[in-house]
Amino acid sequence: MNKDTVRIVFTPGEPSGIGPDLCVQLAQRSLDIDLVVASDSQLLTERALLLDLPLQIDEIGPDTPPSTPQAGRLCVLPTRLNHPTTPGQLDPDNAEYVLECLRQATAGCMHGSFDALVTGPVHKGIINDAGHPFTGHTEFLAELTQGSPVMMLATEGLRVALVTTHLPLSEISRAITPQLLEQITRILHGELQNRFGISSPNILVCGLNPHAGEGGHLGREEIEIITPVLEQLRREGMQLNGPLPADTLFTHHYLEQADAVLAMYHDQGLPVLKHMGFGHAVNITLGLPIIRTSVDHGTALDLAGTGQANPGSLQVALDTAREMVLHSRR
Repeated sequence: MNKDTVRIVFTPGEPSGIGPDLCVQLAQRSLDIDLVVASDSQLLTERALLLDLPLQIDEIGPDTPPSTPQAGRLCVLPTRLNHPTTPGQLDPDNAEYVLECLRQATAGCMHGSFDALVTGPVHKGIINDAGHPFTGHTEFLAELTQGSPVMMLATEGLRVALVTTHLPLSEISRAITPQLLEQITRILHGELQNRFGISSPNILVCGLNPHAGEGGHLGREEIEIITPVLEQLRREGMQLNGPLPADTLFTHHYLEQADAVLAMYHDQGLPVLKHMGFGHAVNITLGLPIIRTSVDHGTALDLAGTGQANPGSLQVALDTAREMVLHSRR
């Protein structure tokens, strides 16, 4: 194996969704990474039979030496299902299995057995129904790694990071404190340098309110919180443009010179990004001691086992993770 070999562990997520399908489809390709799947081997074998695709499985441990990738073959870090699964049919008995796959894969990354983690789609509702307080991958991985996560989605020509993530609109304003905004901006800036190889990132920052507050007539968060934090960080040498009105920020005039956009809340920035690149976008968690990327779609229960799942987003997630690893090594 050469020095540019990257070993990535993939967690397929919800076993009754399209995650196992994507594994089987991916195994048909010649990959330029050493891929390990944290999954139940029997689940993958059954899904391959259902899709009528060839699959050879080699069960390994986290410390098994890397191997040469081969089409039609998957290296599997085995975790057993709690209950047999049927494509498209959710089963709360398997919620613990989903979480255990994540624990095993994350531990392997923390111990240096894997260079990066790529995650498939989970079903938050069924995990909560099983009695596990689970708000999402990002929060779960933050707890496992003791990191300070920042959610960023990326597609060709656009990266969007978020100050707040899964909050009701009624809670967003009071959640955006100077301390949080400074922390998120520092993490975004540093990760663009260290994980993406951008020496002096240019970041566009959205205002919270319409027209970025209209000089205080439509809200004072820009005046009292956002602008002071940005001015402080500019004095340290960061290139931060804003706060800018979100309704005009996402135009070619601004984006052509930007390395990333910092949005104040989930639905301020992500609809634009998903419109631009749905199916070819990637979810990236910054601020963790490990590299983690994810697909930008859900479990697609109706497509599980049909052969209609599109592996495009997973391929982008794997490619992005590989590039982040190589930039980090340099």
